[in-house]
Amino acid sequence: MIARLADRVLDAAEWILVAALLAMVVMVFGNVVLRYAFDSGITVTEEVSRLLFVWLTFLGSVAVMRHRGHLGFDLVVNALPKAGQRTCRIVSDALMAVCCVVFLIGAWEQTAINMSNPAPVSGIALGWTYLAAVVCAAGMGLLVLADLVAALAGRDPPLPPHAEHWEPGA
Repeated sequence: MIARLADRVLDAAEWILVAALLAMVVMVFGNVVLRYAFDSGITVTEEVSRLLFVWLTFLGSVAVMRHRGHLGFDLVVNALPKAGQRTCRIVSDALMAVCCVVFLIGAWEQTAINMSNPAPVSGIALGWTYLAAVVCAAGMGLLVLADLVAALAGRDPPLPPHAEHWEPGA
């Protein structure tokens, strides 16, 4: 049940990514047309596009992690026996969890500091930009913890969504 809820939340996040990318394309293209065809433009689109780009980057990295799309080097780990692979997975997940916690704390502090700083043109609090890092750290941390729990229980990593014939290390 929790896995299905997580899948739905991450599916919604992917749709948010699509909407943000579409909004960026429309704003930037519209502004280019306005500047070259009518010698005008909408100044707020540059700031909003930058904010959306930051969210695309951070939220997209969580979606990629969910699909196991980040770069990895598993040549040495795959050469180990099952017990060694499990140990490496546990150590790796524990270190990534620590990194996510440190990242989350720093991102939260930056978000809190910048919530009172408005962007010069749009007036949007700059903390909303840093909030993308908070969401990223929390999302990645939850994915890492799910994998760590599975590793400690001796189970294979959770399958990426929509994976029909996926194998670890493939």
